[in-house]
Amino acid sequence: QVQLVESGGGLVQAGGSLRLSCAAPGVIFSFYIMGWYRQAPGKQRELVATIGADHGTNYADSLEGRFTISRDNTKNTIYLQMNGLQPEDTAVYYCNANGYRANHWGQGTQVTVSS
Repeated sequence: QVQLVESGGGLVQAGGSLRLSCAAPGVIFSFYIMGWYRQAPGKQRELVATIGADHGTNYADSLEGRFTISRDNTKNTIYLQMNGLQPEDTAVYYCNANGYRANHWGQGTQVTVSS
């Protein structure tokens, strides 16, 4: 069973920054496209960003420029640097590992942005 361990969420004021981390111990990390998704109360889960083993990235149009996804293949870890946070960024942020015939989710980490 693949386990994704997220950390770094919390409460921040509008305009602030947070950095989320997601560790995937015990997996062949390079086999997976890794990503971050988020789900706000009463809304569907949506893409934030993904990153391939070659570090190629894909962002939700509205977030590119404020959020940066990165990965460290030596640590089996991905990161999400979030700058200029706004109250509408409040959500549970989920780490995802998408591989061949396999799709795994973390337990989620809460990000709350106060106005």
